[in-house]
Amino acid sequence: MSEAGDLKGIAAAFWDCLYERDFEGLKAFFTPDARYTDIGSPADDLAIGPDQIVARLRLGVEPIDSYSHEVSLVVADAHSVVTEHVETWGWRSGESVALPFVSVQEFTDGKISRWFDYWDLQTLLGVAPSWWIEHIMVGWQ
Repeated sequence: MSEAGDLKGIAAAFWDCLYERDFEGLKAFFTPDARYTDIGSPADDLAIGPDQIVARLRLGVEPIDSYSHEVSLVVADAHSVVTEHVETWGWRSGESVALPFVSVQEFTDGKISRWFDYWDLQTLLGVAPSWWIEHIMVGWQ
């Protein structure tokens, strides 16, 4: 069993890796059967395992020009970490958006086994350039 402080440290290292866009490094944070999705997405829009999770992340964030986040609250217990944060996305064509998120991550043996993000997709779609929306509609699979 992990201590809450240990999991907070793992989650912080995960976020650093994600916002550096170290996609290969991200794989080490997940269990082989980890699940990742955005709440509000269709039920079958679930990435399972490190490879699918990274493919899904790459689809959305690899083509954007800038990508950062500001953490406002982190709450943890012996099995999970909840992070309230705002991601700022910027595209080469000049658009930019601040996206409020609540990310819930559950851990098994110090690795993320479930990651569900809660946020408003319409906030993103209302600002994102059409070329990026066309790109993500192709999908990550």
